[in-house]
Amino acid sequence: MELLHGWINAGNDLIWGQLLIYLLLGIGLFFTLRMGFMQIRLLPRGVKEMLGGRNHVAGSNDISSFQAFATGLASRVGTGNVAGVATAIALGGPGAVFWMWMTALLGMASAFAESSLAQLFKVNHHDNTFRGGPAYYIQKGLNMRWLGMAFSISLIVAFGLVFNAVQANSIVAATEGALGWDKNLVAIGLVLLTAPIIFGGMRKVGQVAEWMVPVMAALYLGMTVYVIITHASEVPGVLALIVKSAFGMQQAAGGFAGYALSQAMMLGIKRGLFSNEAGMGSAPNAAAAATTRHPASQGLIQMFGVFIDTMIVCTCTALIVLLSGAFVPGAELKGVQLTQAAMSATLGSWGGTLLAVIMFLFCFSTIIGNYAYAEGNVEFIKNNKTVIFVFRLAVLGMVVFGCLGSSMLVWDMADLAMGVMALINLFAIVMLSKYVFVLLKDYQQQLKAGVKQPVFDVKKYPEIEAKIHKDVW
Repeated sequence: MELLHGWINAGNDLIWGQLLIYLLLGIGLFFTLRMGFMQIRLLPRGVKEMLGGRNHVAGSNDISSFQAFATGLASRVGTGNVAGVATAIALGGPGAVFWMWMTALLGMASAFAESSLAQLFKVNHHDNTFRGGPAYYIQKGLNMRWLGMAFSISLIVAFGLVFNAVQANSIVAATEGALGWDKNLVAIGLVLLTAPIIFGGMRKVGQVAEWMVPVMAALYLGMTVYVIITHASEVPGVLALIVKSAFGMQQAAGGFAGYALSQAMMLGIKRGLFSNEAGMGSAPNAAAAATTRHPASQGLIQMFGVFIDTMIVCTCTALIVLLSGAFVPGAELKGVQLTQAAMSATLGSWGGTLLAVIMFLFCFSTIIGNYAYAEGNVEFIKNNKTVIFVFRLAVLGMVVFGCLGSSMLVWDMADLAMGVMALINLFAIVMLSKYVFVLLKDYQQQLKAGVKQPVFDVKKYPEIEAKIHKDVW
């Protein structure tokens, strides 16, 4: 077992330490330059698409663009936004936040590319919903089903099973510490809450995410606004500290020590990528489920999801930590413990209880969002009701496992699976980039022509029409 664990760790060191971070950033830069910084130019349009996505296109039983957006955001926003940001600050200094922002800005271009491709190559599920994602566009766009299978297996292991155990474990840690709840009862409660949603399928997940995501976002933003208002005079100094620390500049005021540029950059990039998942191939699985008029519409919406995850939610955590005075360079406090200390310092003794509630919402939404990602990939491998039923039971089993125990080997295996998944997806979106550029050009041309809501006419593109599912576009 130790030998196996050693090989897994070596694989993680290679993929995450030597390859993936640079590939994610490099490919994000490639799409950014090639598409003319579209993530900045079209961000307002992404907001408009997201707000308009609440309206169903085909009928009351389909999955709306907003529901797909909420499902993707539900999976993105989790422990990484609370514990991950605090860890990045504790180990990399305040400057790590700046590099999280930069990572998100580049990643938004990759997020547009992968989610637009997922929409283009999606398949009809024949129940007013669709399925798709990297496995599907690898098979149809690159004619490489074997590589699509490899992607699906990696995603199912990482997101469908193990990461749901991680989220359940975080719920137990938060409720046990702040509320004194028994982990066995928490496990039972989580199963009772999760089962009706995942057994309801993708449509049910979308319906729950549609109301849960805005609620948890409003709660967290409201808390941050309160902290900012009560510490308004300190906010400019904290923002200046973030920027200065990002470049290794000393900042003695306030008791903060300078951090090395490389340390701040590496921690910020790592935590930013783990949080927003841009380019990793996870969110496209939710993006493909939506009914839309143009593939680029969902691409813009999911691009905005990266913005919300990192530029808004992660920044909320960073401001709470840095304004509270709980962060002390070199101290042992990090992760969720640092965030808890910051909330208690700014909100009083009830801060820990509020964090437990927020952690529950973040983690529970991630569980159902992760399930949505995995379901389409299980169907890609074997579209069979019995297989789906067994998989749903396995998801519930992993939720219980996460509540009652933990295993570093299992988590490391999930990291390796996610790394493999991301490498495959990055290869695919670069190889299929010509379709991304066609979709963006088509969408922008319609906007310039005064079309309020662009519609994709696949008959204008015979090469694309020959590759995609016949009854989708």
